[in-house]
Amino acid sequence: MPDKEKVKELQKKAAAIRTDIIVMLGKSGSGHPGGSLSIADIMAVLYFYKMNVDPKNPEDPDRDRFVLSKGHGAPALYSCLANAGFFSKEYLKTLRQIGSSLQGHPCRLSLPGIDMTTGSLGQGLSAAHGMALAAKMDGKKYRVYCIIGDGESQEGQIWEAAMSAGQHKTDNLTVFLDHNKLQIDGKVEDIKGITPIADKWRAFRWNVIDDVKGHDIEALMKAVDEASRTKGKPSIIICDTVKGKGVSFMEHNVDFHGKAPNKEETDTALEELKCHL
Repeated sequence: MPDKEKVKELQKKAAAIRTDIIVMLGKSGSGHPGGSLSIADIMAVLYFYKMNVDPKNPEDPDRDRFVLSKGHGAPALYSCLANAGFFSKEYLKTLRQIGSSLQGHPCRLSLPGIDMTTGSLGQGLSAAHGMALAAKMDGKKYRVYCIIGDGESQEGQIWEAAMSAGQHKTDNLTVFLDHNKLQIDGKVEDIKGITPIADKWRAFRWNVIDDVKGHDIEALMKAVDEASRTKGKPSIIICDTVKGKGVSFMEHNVDFHGKAPNKEETDTALEELKCHL
């Protein structure tokens, strides 16, 4: 069972990530709050529990790799990197400003700690599989983690990458599906349904860890540990999440997929999040 103190620590990390997201987007006046907030707990577990990364040696060839395939969730990644010590937290305030390295989607060449440039949806999983396959070919022990979206899963390249990873048995690859059920135009199932999700991934020869509560830190810790123990297959953790999680007026609200909060909304959101810090 996960250590209770560690669980509490990660819950606070997730709250800090959500707070950073709101501060960044409120200041920039643009960005994607909904899908950034929905992955905060996953990101906290990856960066502050599971992944082997060192801000003092960000190019360590033996480090674990992370690919945020749904690149519009970049504020969550930037918060993790800052809180982990890759760069100053003060720099978060430059999100989307001209000349800043913190643009709307992550760029590998702009900051230490970013392993892949993403933003064109559907492509990140291919890159993550390539990294995992390279590790196998080079006899390396590092693992590769990737977050994809459910709207993004309408992209054909996701399934080409899934087929390839199943074929090559890259069991050092773990994918999280942020199943928040909304995309920019509305409900995923109304636009182009992707169910049954678990059956599809099993058909592509993946180890499927299904129905994981995506905001339950303990459940996420158990799931990612199970994925690490799985041999002979890549793993996908299907996370039941809420778009805009943590901010009442953003939760389940597709309007906040790509709309930053105004001053009043920012203040209200930060007040709601304060009790979780």
